[in-house]
Amino acid sequence: MGIYSERILPRLIDRTCGMAANERLRKRVCAGLHGRVLEIGFGSGRNVPFYPAAVTRVGAVEPADLGWRMAAARIADSSVPVERAGLDGQALPFEDNSFDSALSTWTLCTIPDIALALQEVRRVLVPGGQLHFVEHGLAPDAQVRTWQHRLDPIQGVIAGGCHLDRDIRGLLEEAGFEITEVDRFYDSPAPRFLAAMSLGVAVSA
Repeated sequence: MGIYSERILPRLIDRTCGMAANERLRKRVCAGLHGRVLEIGFGSGRNVPFYPAAVTRVGAVEPADLGWRMAAARIADSSVPVERAGLDGQALPFEDNSFDSALSTWTLCTIPDIALALQEVRRVLVPGGQLHFVEHGLAPDAQVRTWQHRLDPIQGVIAGGCHLDRDIRGLLEEAGFEITEVDRFYDSPAPRFLAAMSLGVAVSA
């Protein structure tokens, strides 16, 4: 990893995903989390204030050391124990059936082998465990999708491998999750090619 990935990109992601307008989405997606929670793409801990009281501990998967350092104050203020317990969502260092719930917020766009990562999440969830997600991805409108495909290579370079055009619902279903709740919408004022959101819950069979 270079200077951009290690020192600059985590700050850009924190600034972009940490906008106050996103707090309502974090509150929605965290509702219903319980027990032992796996959070992939923990970042700077922006979700920590929104963990419900039913959460007993969190295993945080975060590759960026700077992101983890930026999360220190939020972790210290939380009543929920949070442990950095993994660097790569594609190879989780946990036993099978280790978690009751999982959380992903604007993370599935970036993981290189997303199919493998989702298999890993399913492996460490108990049967019937829930994955709560809010992600940007493939838009429902053809004109917007055209621009997503065109701009995706540029987005990957400037945003650390982030993809604009991943089919979040399709990827979850291909990985064996059953989607029980999903809300698809454009989250303005961001441009539509960036703002096609999917927020919901998927259950591991």
